[in-house]
Amino acid sequence: MGKKIKRIGVMTSGGDAPGMNAAIRAVVRACAYYNIECIGVYRGYQGLIDGDFEKLTSRHVSNIINRGGTILKSARSTEFRTVDGRAKAYKNLKNAEIDALVLIGGDGTFTGGMIFNKEHNFPCIGIPGTIDNDIFGTNFTIGYDTALNTVVDVIDKIRDTASSHNRLFFVEVMGRDAGFIALNAGVGAGAEEILIPEENLGLDRLLESLKRSKRSGKSSSIVVVTEGDKIGKSVFELADYVEENLPQYEVRVSVLGHMQRGGSPSCFDRVLATRLGVKAVELLLDGQTNLMVGLVNNKVETTDLENAVKEHHLINKELLRVSDIMSI
Repeated sequence: MGKKIKRIGVMTSGGDAPGMNAAIRAVVRACAYYNIECIGVYRGYQGLIDGDFEKLTSRHVSNIINRGGTILKSARSTEFRTVDGRAKAYKNLKNAEIDALVLIGGDGTFTGGMIFNKEHNFPCIGIPGTIDNDIFGTNFTIGYDTALNTVVDVIDKIRDTASSHNRLFFVEVMGRDAGFIALNAGVGAGAEEILIPEENLGLDRLLESLKRSKRSGKSSSIVVVTEGDKIGKSVFELADYVEENLPQYEVRVSVLGHMQRGGSPSCFDRVLATRLGVKAVELLLDGQTNLMVGLVNNKVETTDLENAVKEHHLINKELLRVSDIMSI
């Protein structure tokens, strides 16, 4: 076992996700419970380089469990990608007598932590915080459940307009190259078609599906599209193609954008963030490092950071099959 941990730093990095504040709160209060200090790092890896630190007590994190975003802010850091930048970050951590880090973010955050640990042997534990749910080693990432609920709520509202005007709506959701939000929100909101990067539906099949919907008597349709779907160069190009080939449809596009990141986290995300935050602190106190904590079959488990970054969280094939049946 390495030296005794007396002070733990916590930071958020990458895109914000609902529930990050709940995770920060859990880390801070777990530290207080175990009688060690917690230091908040502002603006992610850039904050490490700038030495933007603040001691956090239990009172600092009162009334934040229900807030979206992150009180520690988040930022991209080009400088941290360099050897000199990481050396500066290490020096600042040593000067502040911070012994270990809890990293809340996605694969980019974990990649930075993995490299930092390799170069400076600095203890790091990752907590998966991203709405995309694309991190290997956990069934759910912090923020994903809240984003799903937001998307379903918006699609329900769009359907009201679609049915009132006999329109076809393409609804683009976030997810980069992962279709978890689109697939689950699409099934939950009763979308007629769901386009995800993992399964190339193809333009011909999409057209045939929409024709079938029209023949079956549907006067309006909703197609949910992941922003990283490869079927068209963009959702607008896809909409133009359908409108040209199916002139009986009046086509509209709705890009949900960053509204999916915001809002008060769901109860599920608050509980998940709390469980993972406590476990992250306990792992560091136990002398463990270079791990990510996640939820697997409702149990908190650990995964090597390298595996969390390099492996892929696979899409649910059974849910794909169910979505096909529901589109009839």
